[in-house]
Amino acid sequence: MINKTNTCLGIALATLTMTGALVAPEAVAHSKAERMAEAANNKADALEAQLRAMQDELATLRAQASQMQQQAPDNSAKVQELDQWMASMKSAPAPSSKGDNLIFFRGGFARNDSKRNDLLTGAQFGGDGVEVSAGGDSINNVLGGGRTNKDGWYIGAGFDFGLTDNVWGLMDDTDVMAELMFEYKNFGAKNFNNNPAIVKGSGIDPNTGDPGVNSTPQNGPLCTLIQYASNDELGNIGGVAGINGAGKNSCNGVTVSQFTLTAAPKIKFMKGSAFRPWVIPFGLGIHVISPPSNGVTVLNPGVMFGTGAEYAIWKSIKLGADVRYHLTGRSVDGVNTDGMTAGGYLGIGF
Repeated sequence: MINKTNTCLGIALATLTMTGALVAPEAVAHSKAERMAEAANNKADALEAQLRAMQDELATLRAQASQMQQQAPDNSAKVQELDQWMASMKSAPAPSSKGDNLIFFRGGFARNDSKRNDLLTGAQFGGDGVEVSAGGDSINNVLGGGRTNKDGWYIGAGFDFGLTDNVWGLMDDTDVMAELMFEYKNFGAKNFNNNPAIVKGSGIDPNTGDPGVNSTPQNGPLCTLIQYASNDELGNIGGVAGINGAGKNSCNGVTVSQFTLTAAPKIKFMKGSAFRPWVIPFGLGIHVISPPSNGVTVLNPGVMFGTGAEYAIWKSIKLGADVRYHLTGRSVDGVNTDGMTAGGYLGIGF
C-alpha cells in the first residue's frame, strides 16, 4: 500500500515538474513580447513628436520665405542703391594727401587811408616865403613841401598750413588754415630836386623871374639839415668853410614804404572743389614804416581782415585773388598805416 502511495506521489511530482517546465518558457516569451511592444510604442511616440516638430519648423520656414518674398522689392532697391554707390566710389579720383598746404606769391595795388605828412615826407616845416635872418637869404619848403601819395603797389609771399578739414567737426568740407604772410608796400619817392630849398641873394633872377639873383635849387629834406651844418653857402651857418654841401648829392628824395608781417586763421570752403573761396575773420599785423615818424617810431601793430578765392588751374598749381584791409586804430607819432591791398597770387600746394 505504501509502495503504491509512493509510486503515485512520484508520478504526480514528475507530472508537476514537466508541467512547470512547459509553462515557464511560455510566460517568459509573453513578458518579452510585452516589452517589445512597449518599446515600439515609445519609438512611435518619439517619431510622432519629431514629425510634429519638423512640421512646425517647416511652417516657420514657409512663413519666413513668404515674408522675404514680400520684402524682395525693397531689398532689390537697396542692393541697386549700394551698387550705384560702389560704382561712384570706384569712378571718383583717389583722394590726395597733397594740396592742403599752400605756398603763395602775391602782388597788386596798395592804398593808404592817409598821406604821409611828417618831417621827412610832408610840409610841416617851411612854407613859401619863410624868412631866415642869415644875410638876407630865404628858405622855401625847407623839408620838401607837399604830402606823399596814398596809392602804391605791393609784393609779398606767404604760406597756408592746414589745421583741420571740417572745422573740428562743426562743418564738413571746410578747411581751417594757419596763414603766415609778409608784404612790401611802396608809395613812391618824394623827390625834392624841383623845390628850391635855399635861394641865395636878393632881387629877381632875370632868367627865371624867381626871387634871388643866381638862385640855386638845393636838395632836401634831411639833406637840407645836413647842408645847414656843412655848407658855406649861407655864410658858414653851423658849418665849416671849404666844405661844399657834404652829402647833398645822395639825398635827392625819400621813398615812402611799408613792410607788413601778418598771422591769421584762414577758412577755406568747398574742399575737394577746384574753386575755393575763403575768408580771414581777423588776423594780427605788424607794420614797419619807412622813413620813421617824427618820433623816430617805426613799428605799429594792428588787425587784418580779408577775403578771396582761388582756382586750381593744374594739379596743385592755384591762381587766386584777394582783398585785405589793415586797421591799426591809431597813428604812429603822426603816421597812419591804415589801408587796403587788392591783387592776385600764385600758389603751389604741398
